[in-house]
Amino acid sequence: MPKKQVKRSFKHTKSYKALVSGLWQDHPTFCMVLGICSMLAITNKMDNALAMGLGVTFCTAFSSLFVAIFRNAIPARVRMLAYMVIISTFVICVDRFLKAYFPAISETMGPYVGLIITNCILMGRAEAYAIKNGPWLSFLDGVGCGLGYTFMLILMALIREPLGFGTILGKPLMPAFWVNWVVMTIAPGAFFLLGAYLWIFRTIAKKTE
Repeated sequence: MPKKQVKRSFKHTKSYKALVSGLWQDHPTFCMVLGICSMLAITNKMDNALAMGLGVTFCTAFSSLFVAIFRNAIPARVRMLAYMVIISTFVICVDRFLKAYFPAISETMGPYVGLIITNCILMGRAEAYAIKNGPWLSFLDGVGCGLGYTFMLILMALIREPLGFGTILGKPLMPAFWVNWVVMTIAPGAFFLLGAYLWIFRTIAKKTE
């Protein structure tokens, strides 16, 4: 089978659609406006944004996987409690991993790692997708949404850290005469930046419908 035909056929599979929907069509931030609290809080530094993004991606992917595995065994009346138990297991794994191998990042992020459990993206994907689909598709959906969220975190940090601290990944970036914008290091600056991103991406989305 020619390579072009293989690529074309893969793009029409359920696996491909499950993976890429979270990157654009069902993006958790600019489409559904989820996960805003942690985005405003920890994106003043790029390393914090990367840690949070990868942590959320890990938790979203594997919590969706296990929700899908046990979807036929979870009673409808306790499904939210089941989601919380499954999600909290992977959040604890991320928290312990950061404390063991990246203690500085863990200390800087403070309670926001543990608060991944309350991130609406995880609960939303479990309820909207994983409980209705198989393990593989649910895993891919979780990965796609997590990567989409990570992309937005990186975009936020890419502006906030240089303007607020004059650095990127802790290394000096701005010239010596640069005066740091304190507002970009706190939540109000992040709020206005996020609003600008939402406006840009939603405008692009309308033009590409």
